Amino acid sequence: MPRRTPHNWFFDKLRTPGRFPGFLKTASVCVLVAGLLSPLTQAATAAPQLTASNDYCGGQCSDILPPGENGNATLAQILLNQAFGTQPSHAEDQLGPYADLATGYSGLTDTKINTFFNDASFGVPSGQVASTEKPAGRGDVTIVRDKKTGVPHITGTTRYGTEFGAGYAAAEDRLWLMDVFRHVGRGQLTSFAGGAPANQGLEQEFYRNAPYTEADLQAQIDNAVAGNGARGQQALADATAYLDGINAYIDASDSGRYFPGEYVLTGHKDAITNAGTIGHFKITDLVALASVVGALFGSGGGGEVNNALSLIAAQSKYGVEEGTEVWESFRERNDPEAVLTVHNGESFPYAAKPDTPRGEALPDAGSVTQEPLVHDRTGSAATASATGTSADAAKTALSSARRGMSNALVVSGTHTASGHPIAVFGPQTGYFAPQLLMLQEIQGPGISARGASFAGLSMYVELGRGQDYSWSATTSGQDIIDTYAVELCQDDYHYLYHGTCTAMDKVEQKNAWTPTVADGTAAGSYTMRVWRTKYGPVEYRATVGGKKVAYTSLRSSYLHEVDSIIGFQLLNDPDYLKGPQTFQSAVQHINYTFNWFYADSQHTAYYNSGDNPVRASGVDAEFPVWAQSAYEWQNWNGAANTADYTPPSAHPDSIDQDYYVSWNNKQAKDYTSAPWGEGSVHRGDLLEDRVKKLVDAGGVTRTSLVRAMADAALADLRAEDVLPDLLKVINSSPVTDSTAAAAVSRLQAWVTAGARRTETSAGSKTYADADAIRILDAWWPLLVKAEFEPGLGSDLYTAFTNNIPVDEAPSAGHGPTGSHAGSSFQYGWWSYVDKDIRAVLGEPVQGGLRQKYCGGGDLGSCRDTLLGTLRQAAGLTAAQVYPGDDQCSAGDQWCADSIAQRALGGIGHGKISWQNRPTYQQVVEYTSHR
Repeated sequence: MPRRTPHNWFFDKLRTPGRFPGFLKTASVCVLVAGLLSPLTQAATAAPQLTASNDYCGGQCSDILPPGENGNATLAQILLNQAFGTQPSHAEDQLGPYADLATGYSGLTDTKINTFFNDASFGVPSGQVASTEKPAGRGDVTIVRDKKTGVPHITGTTRYGTEFGAGYAAAEDRLWLMDVFRHVGRGQLTSFAGGAPANQGLEQEFYRNAPYTEADLQAQIDNAVAGNGARGQQALADATAYLDGINAYIDASDSGRYFPGEYVLTGHKDAITNAGTIGHFKITDLVALASVVGALFGSGGGGEVNNALSLIAAQSKYGVEEGTEVWESFRERNDPEAVLTVHNGESFPYAAKPDTPRGEALPDAGSVTQEPLVHDRTGSAATASATGTSADAAKTALSSARRGMSNALVVSGTHTASGHPIAVFGPQTGYFAPQLLMLQEIQGPGISARGASFAGLSMYVELGRGQDYSWSATTSGQDIIDTYAVELCQDDYHYLYHGTCTAMDKVEQKNAWTPTVADGTAAGSYTMRVWRTKYGPVEYRATVGGKKVAYTSLRSSYLHEVDSIIGFQLLNDPDYLKGPQTFQSAVQHINYTFNWFYADSQHTAYYNSGDNPVRASGVDAEFPVWAQSAYEWQNWNGAANTADYTPPSAHPDSIDQDYYVSWNNKQAKDYTSAPWGEGSVHRGDLLEDRVKKLVDAGGVTRTSLVRAMADAALADLRAEDVLPDLLKVINSSPVTDSTAAAAVSRLQAWVTAGARRTETSAGSKTYADADAIRILDAWWPLLVKAEFEPGLGSDLYTAFTNNIPVDEAPSAGHGPTGSHAGSSFQYGWWSYVDKDIRAVLGEPVQGGLRQKYCGGGDLGSCRDTLLGTLRQAAGLTAAQVYPGDDQCSAGDQWCADSIAQRALGGIGHGKISWQNRPTYQQVVEYTSHR
């Protein structure tokens, strides 16, 4: 019996009363619900126990992925969820255990780990089999689902059958989400799902980064296959079988009328007559999906125009020489106090500041304008343009996943109680319903793995475990994007390319929508237009030395998102991957910017992947350069966007280091292409301090490493690593003001207690140290502004805040992650405050700021600044600090921090308390090896 699954949703209007069809009156709803639910009552087919002789983890592999495996829902299930809050089977059964770790980790033991995680052993014991299925009646593949989580365990006797089953299972669990994202990747979301502001924002964000034509998508497939020999041919065969499985499920669910209910709510299917179609997937859809994933998680760098604007502001205030030094001190390109993943002192130089920069093309002051993307708006699109809601929605929806990323804690067996390495790691892909990732186990010829994959790209496990090894990744963010100033000729749409006036390519996507059940937005339309050059899409217009230019953005993965498929294929192949060396060799095939981690029973390993372009001598990657042959990437081919890339030996890598930590921090010494803010205080320090302490003590266990992760997940970075020095300044003299003294007392007590944002008890929805947390949340933006703006001046201060926001606390919805996104403390001014305050205190600072800012460098004046802003912050009410939003009422501190599963389908879930940890997470300790 095909599995009837549930689905979830990002159209907020779905929950608006009166948005359902007129025919859905009470009696009709009862009849419809009864009819659509009837298949769900059939009993699961019994199945024999799956063997797991190829599992070397010894029952010590665990994982978790909230909210649940099941991401499809029939129309009836969506309506019941909206009316009564009922949840389809396995739609949120991993959310509770995930949330409970926040209050349960202090009492954790090895035997309790799977209270908060799932057993990730291969196979399903016979007593735990919930269903067995032969998709489309095939005899060469079986899908078994377990009772606890509903995760599909796919076993094939042929390679084709195995991949067919993977596609079928993916569609069972995420068909609507996959359909949404193949349209996002093509810039066609509004035409597909309606013109809600969030939909407009999403398709605009991705279309600007990857404005691909159908020919571009097909070319990626052709090039990847042609350039990778037998592996490329196998990848194409796997993808074809995978697509066949997806389409077989589409046909079965359509004829059986158990397809996702969102197709009805968006007007693609008729609930009564079953009229309408669900489009089959094709090979280029996979590339469109991959382009979204690559843009979200695997592309670092860019921002050169904003860098130039802040440099110009610094030079305007201080003069060219001093202004450049001030800018460099805030940029922290290669900060000596930054926490490192490879901490053995080995140097991996990349993108260093050249002694004599060449080819810089800084804009004339006041000349920069962003290239318009959207044109010819009509109807509700015109209204969205006026209000700006599309951009706002995008910032608070999927784009939050781009910023809030993953972490890893890996300890060598030399320092564990068992002598075997231990890893606690996973990606932070944001919190969505359904989740962007899905769990699966795949066993077949040349494939043996269990773990998580992005929906629609799950022909291989992308993060997870093999027979005797596990792997994971964090986003590394090294710079693979450069901005070129192309000189215009003839008009605004021709440019000089190697001395010839060349026409830009115009790529357009015209979208129109009508009101749907799910979205009350009125009819509307617009056209997205991108002008492309050999140097990438146009992002800005400006003048440089009076010459008109277009600033373009060129990334090494542009037109090459699908190339990484070979690396994932190798990670799943037990005949290829035998140890840390072959692991590193596998991930070298992945051109996305990731930090990769590995653990088996004997070894650990790390490798930083990505196609790092070899830049021309003298080019500074931080700023725009002229689009001329002398400043291009070495051996760059403009037609194919290929170039010379740094060799694997130049990428940060390591085998069997004592321990590894990563929370999107600096990879290694002299690897200087990181985002802003990788200085003396970074959230990676929260892991570094805890793991180093465990390693120094020795005898690390799975329990102690999970506790270290969970404790860091509740820590307020500002309170743990910056607040003690702030209080040291304030307490340099007696505090006589009663308001300030009371605030200092509360803050000090919180620091002494551990500086965590934790509930008083499980489910209380009230913080211990609530007053101290409120005071710091209110104080931080006030103190940063008062500390730095007087010295920098308002123009430069504003320019720097455009490079890096002041704050990213859990409740700081203005930060790059957005509200209710979980991930926090990645971007902020904590390093600047830390270095400045230590300098004012007279303490040693490596890589300090160019000057002292707090109080002009005078301790007494700095103290007055801090006390004045602290008094102001202490006087603010909870309602002022936490003003409320679409999720929370004003003044609700716990709710302001809470994590919401952002709806990408029709099923909604409740909020959980804040934790700063990966979305998908593994806990592994292998006991043996092949």
